[in-house]
Amino acid sequence: MEQYIGPIIVVGILAIIIVTLVVLIQPGLWFRALISGTWVPVHAILRIRFKKLDSRLLINCFIKARKSGVKITMNQLEVHAQARGNVNTVVDALIAAHNANVPLPIETALAVDLAGRDIKDAVKHNITPKVIETDKITAIAKDGIELSVRAKITVRTNLTRIIGGVLEETIIARVCEGIITAIGNANIHKEIIESPDRISKIGLDARKISQNSAFDILSIDVSDVEVGRNIGAELNIDEAEATKFVAQAEAEKRRSEALASEQEMRALTQEMRARVVAAEAELPRAIADAFARGNISVNDYYKMQNLISDTEMRQAIASTSGTSRDALPSPKKKTKLG
Repeated sequence: MEQYIGPIIVVGILAIIIVTLVVLIQPGLWFRALISGTWVPVHAILRIRFKKLDSRLLINCFIKARKSGVKITMNQLEVHAQARGNVNTVVDALIAAHNANVPLPIETALAVDLAGRDIKDAVKHNITPKVIETDKITAIAKDGIELSVRAKITVRTNLTRIIGGVLEETIIARVCEGIITAIGNANIHKEIIESPDRISKIGLDARKISQNSAFDILSIDVSDVEVGRNIGAELNIDEAEATKFVAQAEAEKRRSEALASEQEMRALTQEMRARVVAAEAELPRAIADAFARGNISVNDYYKMQNLISDTEMRQAIASTSGTSRDALPSPKKKTKLG
């Protein structure tokens, strides 16, 4: 009996090894690939299992891609799965692009998926164009009327520029800039209302808008035009109000200066009167001083007083005669009778 113990142990070890390999290899997956016409080496399955990747997902995606004519390798799928990429989405995108005869390199699809973009959605919008609707865009024509415009942009994903190309936000910004320029160049707002296609013809250039972008612009169509406020009139009114306030301020300034000048003249007049009164107050003292020094006699003083009185009397008579002459009625002409 002891002579059979060694072979039994060897057979047991071999059985364990075989069972372990069977479990690791998953013959069902390998056989499925084989009958599908897709050869998956055993060592590739073992490599996938040792890397702790989803072997069922990778092999099913590999079979699906090869059956659809996409030339992708198992190693590429393994590396993409290790990089936390979405293998199923990439394979579906490659199949859709291949069936639609759209050139999509495998490396590009893998890179776009790892960048966080939906490569399947990009292929979809390359086959079926996408419509982007802008928000309300407000601009002012040369006549001062405000216009609000909504536009629809039909775009197609350009798979050759999808890496490094600008996205929808930049496309919308460029279209808004073109619409504002087109409205601003219009002489009157009615030109835009009568012919909305002027925006596409004058202000928009699809080649410039799609430059360095991940999209090709197919068309830009105006969907809605609304007339807003008369900004030009409001600005003129505001300017007139500002001019009026400035004029009122200037007038108030001049009035204040005139009042100040008047007050200064009144003060100056009072000062001059005070000086006259002060000078008149010095006159008796001067006369007394002249009497004391003998420069003037009493007769001279009386002559001077008589002269002053005579002058005042003449002035009074002159003023009285002028007033009475103006008050007298004009003489009437006598008419002879018969």
